[in-house]
Amino acid sequence: MAAGYGELLRTPHAARLLVGTLMGRLPNATAALAVLLFARAEGGSYALAGALSAVYGAGNAIGQPLLGRAVDRFGQPRVMFPAVVVSALGMVLFAVVGLDPLPVAYAAMLIAGLFTPPLEGGLRALWPGVLGRADQVHAAYALDAVAQEVMFCLGPLLVTLVVAVWSEAAALLVINAIGIMGALSVVLSQPSRRWRSAPREAHWLGALRSPGLLVLLGSFFFIGLALGAIAVAAVAYADEHGGGMVSSYLLSALGAGALAGGVVYGARGWPGSPERRLRLLVAALALGYVPLTLVPGVAAMTVLAGVAGVFLAPALACAFVVVDRHAPSGTVTEAFSWLVTTFVVGNAVGTAAAGPAVELGGVGPGFAVPGAAGMAALAVLLAAQRFLLDPVRRAPRPTDRPAPELALGEPCAENDRNRAVEPGFRAGHQA
Repeated sequence: MAAGYGELLRTPHAARLLVGTLMGRLPNATAALAVLLFARAEGGSYALAGALSAVYGAGNAIGQPLLGRAVDRFGQPRVMFPAVVVSALGMVLFAVVGLDPLPVAYAAMLIAGLFTPPLEGGLRALWPGVLGRADQVHAAYALDAVAQEVMFCLGPLLVTLVVAVWSEAAALLVINAIGIMGALSVVLSQPSRRWRSAPREAHWLGALRSPGLLVLLGSFFFIGLALGAIAVAAVAYADEHGGGMVSSYLLSALGAGALAGGVVYGARGWPGSPERRLRLLVAALALGYVPLTLVPGVAAMTVLAGVAGVFLAPALACAFVVVDRHAPSGTVTEAFSWLVTTFVVGNAVGTAAAGPAVELGGVGPGFAVPGAAGMAALAVLLAAQRFLLDPVRRAPRPTDRPAPELALGEPCAENDRNRAVEPGFRAGHQA
């Protein structure tokens, strides 16, 4: 297992791209906590801090697919680096101005969120050309999902350490400086500079004209909802079981389970189509959420949380492959960015939905929200599975521009190797 991941990371550019992307995404991963701490230090209420974070999140949800489409059209360096600089300047403005005047603070949050670069989608667009082998691409997607869990665990720790050593304003500046350095490392790399999207058909819907992608987005909206609800329900559970670090135990166990599942999943190849495998993984993920409604003691609940997380990273990694296979040609970065946006919006909705459930029925109904959301995610995949049939290759039309075959390891022009103008055709690599 370790040998396989080691071989992947020894591939030229692979470790640099992975680490640089994680650094570049650090501001986005820690924004909610950093904004909360800064707003409270400036004398703002929790409600105001939540409103500022919501504006940041709304800007992020709008900006990711738009910037992803721009990347597909103009390349990664010309879009991502200016975007990360503008986003960081928004956070700098917030750190300098504080909460007075408040409209400026909201504008700063909107700018920071709107211009957050689509580094996730960009990395996944680069993997096939950097690695060249189907088994390594499969492992890279899994490692990508695992790395997210590590980042979401270590990122908040870094913020709290900077706050303890310096200040809340310094935390905003430090994490955004790290973000700029990470994005710069990615866009200056040879694969990023050489990557070009495949020819695309002009269409106002872009990646969203793919029925298969729409089904996937619908399903992962509910998975994001489940995770948002779990975070709220975990806090409510902690209030009834001694408070303190109990909610951290549950959320850490959830992340540890996802990390372990992702590592195991990416260490080997799997038979069958990714579309069918995704249905099985989402079914297992949904079933893992159901026992949380039992709300046993802390030790047993921590174990259940760990089990509930096991299939999260594998489901994400498999979803990356399915996105690649169903995104229309020339829209791969945009398609991955839509997945990120949908997941984030679902997470926010889950946070909002779990609160009333806890207030009306208690902790058990609060944990019933992620269980119901997991089942809804599975229901979407099952009800619309005809749109997620294996893409089939079609003969090129005379108007299609052919793309040359690439040698092993040569940067790829597009994550979707099929070069199809319309969605629904088999990619050249399969995981």
